[in-house]
Amino acid sequence: MEFVEKSMQDEQMIYRIAITLLPSVGDITAKKLISYCGGIEAVFKEKRQNLLKIPGIGKGIVNQIKLPEIMQRAEQEIKFIEKFAIKVLFYTDKSYPERLKQCIDSPVLLYQKGHCDLNAKRIVSIVGTRNATDYGKESTEKLLANLKALDVLVVSGLAYGIDTCAHETAVEHGMYTAAVLGHGLDRIYPALNKKLAGRIVQKGCLLSDFPGKTNPDRENFPKRNRIVAGLSDAVIVVESASRGGALITADIANSYNRDVFAFPGRAGDKYSEGCNFLVKTNRAALIESAADFLYMMGWQKKEVMPARQKKLFIKLADDEQKLVGLLEREGEMGIDKLCIRSGLSATRTASALLNLEFEGIVRCLPGKVYKLY
Repeated sequence: MEFVEKSMQDEQMIYRIAITLLPSVGDITAKKLISYCGGIEAVFKEKRQNLLKIPGIGKGIVNQIKLPEIMQRAEQEIKFIEKFAIKVLFYTDKSYPERLKQCIDSPVLLYQKGHCDLNAKRIVSIVGTRNATDYGKESTEKLLANLKALDVLVVSGLAYGIDTCAHETAVEHGMYTAAVLGHGLDRIYPALNKKLAGRIVQKGCLLSDFPGKTNPDRENFPKRNRIVAGLSDAVIVVESASRGGALITADIANSYNRDVFAFPGRAGDKYSEGCNFLVKTNRAALIESAADFLYMMGWQKKEVMPARQKKLFIKLADDEQKLVGLLEREGEMGIDKLCIRSGLSATRTASALLNLEFEGIVRCLPGKVYKLY
């Protein structure tokens, strides 16, 4: 019986990996194929004429789906992940990051080496220039020293500069940290961070949506940045020039409705131009310390306030009752998690929460977190 179950799991894994290897199929198209066909295995077993009826699916994609080399490459990848104890997270799995699942272009599949809770209560992404100054490094170190007590999961991209400083500081403070890579897990780039990557895996993880043998090509890093942005509650840009990956991550975070923060710098400083631009154009909130960040996110320790009496005899709609029930059980919840746990669409969730606010039943905290009065 166990052998049969393992064989079924292996077969599903082959298909899950295979769909990510199709050259012309991105994450959005892959999800469309799975939805129309009714499952991942059905995509590869569906008849050509039926696949061609799916909107946006042409002969080129169908021909790729039927290539035997795709399945062979997937089998090789399974051997690789088994050899190096790599965990595979499919977007329909319960263990897949809930925050990331809400992003339309989230990866169909993630490869994870190491152990950390990607659904932790508080997750912060810290990004910045590869040419970090002493000011940037000091700001990062002070920030994380003051976030340690909150069990925050620190996410970054393992690049030189601010990313490296964020990971190293998290490791030194015994905090969990996740490094998102722009290549396969069979290598570390930059090579100088290989030792740091080994330390991260001891209390944290390496993440990638790229299979093994994928090189750290330039075009991979913007894709990596969408994971850095989508995994977190908030993105903090510590230092950035007027152009660079940190600004790309901030833009993606804003498109995902994440909170974005930036440390300011002196006018004219090359590696503060990006942060100052984000603040000036209202794309990021200005912070100068961890206290600023905690206040804006509503994560600081709160004084016990007298309970506000709820209105009595209010008849709640079904959607409102679902959300109130969740908040009664959980205490505080972000809007993304409320959507997932309630099964309601983002629009219905937002509408119900607004009604509950008007009735004095819930209140919105900084960071788009809700709780009952």
